[in-house]
Amino acid sequence: MSGLFRRVVLAPVLILLTFVLLTTVPVWLLLAAVLSPIMPGRLRPLRILSLLILHLVLESLMLIELFGLWIASGFGIFIRRPFFQRIHYDIVQTYLIVFVREARRVLRLKILTQGPAPDAHPGEPLLVCSRHAGPGDSFILMYALMHWYGREPRVVLKDTLAWDPAIDVILNRLPSRFVSPARPGQDLELQVGELARNLDHNDAFVIFPEGGNFTPGRRQKAIDKLRRLGLETMAARAERMENVLAPRPGGLLAALDAAPEADVVLVAHTGLDHMLTVGDVWREIPMDKQIIMRWWRVPREEIPEEREARIDWLFTWWEQIDEWIDEHRPVDLPPRQHVVGRRTR
Repeated sequence: MSGLFRRVVLAPVLILLTFVLLTTVPVWLLLAAVLSPIMPGRLRPLRILSLLILHLVLESLMLIELFGLWIASGFGIFIRRPFFQRIHYDIVQTYLIVFVREARRVLRLKILTQGPAPDAHPGEPLLVCSRHAGPGDSFILMYALMHWYGREPRVVLKDTLAWDPAIDVILNRLPSRFVSPARPGQDLELQVGELARNLDHNDAFVIFPEGGNFTPGRRQKAIDKLRRLGLETMAARAERMENVLAPRPGGLLAALDAAPEADVVLVAHTGLDHMLTVGDVWREIPMDKQIIMRWWRVPREEIPEEREARIDWLFTWWEQIDEWIDEHRPVDLPPRQHVVGRRTR
């Protein structure tokens, strides 16, 4: 019922909201321009307004296009055929390219990558295992996988993200899973295993083993849960990691079993992880930050076969990621240099 509500009610409401915003945009621009000089952060209201308008316009165009594809596919009968799936991936990639590039310009973000590229061995499927911290880190990861590395991601994500109408529609047509760790009777490992099965040469299965964005409170809850389960050794290891949550191994283990031919790529990043609340994001705009993404590729033959050894392997990698984050703290970009040219006769 909630899915039907999102598509029949929320999607048209979002398109209507976009139309109203566009027809009254001079009023909002004037209001933002008046507020900008009296609010901290250079042109903060104008920057936020520009990104909000861009996001709503892109989402509305996506929803209209997705509705047209539903009709063209025989009212959904052929929507999961390879031809239509490729079109859906193109739509996602176009949105990410336009929005991430504009966000980088408006918020003044610089993205640097380190380590071997995940496309170093083309023609092989990948299991991408990323930390989760800060606003928009999953968008940047998907942008990198699709635009820089030409991969078609299969992603496991929280079911709360399905309340975004465009995400709900498009990811329910592509290989993905909305999961709720708190929902009883839901076999998460089975769902993850099904999604990771039959990966082809340009697929990238994406999972966030921490299960949510890093916060100090979630870190402590993860440690307490390990202790309640009697896993004192793992709890002690998680306590020594100050920048990441203790990984939940079940999903990755299921993916490893379902895709025995795939190497693993681990991803860490810094630059956005200190922004834990909406208030933090508001105070940081414009961000003027450098985001560093570090990629490690682990050949399949280096990954243990036994379950307990794989859990230890994952925790060891998470400890390495924690150390890397300690060594790569967020860097503020230097102020813009305004050069005034001299007129010559």
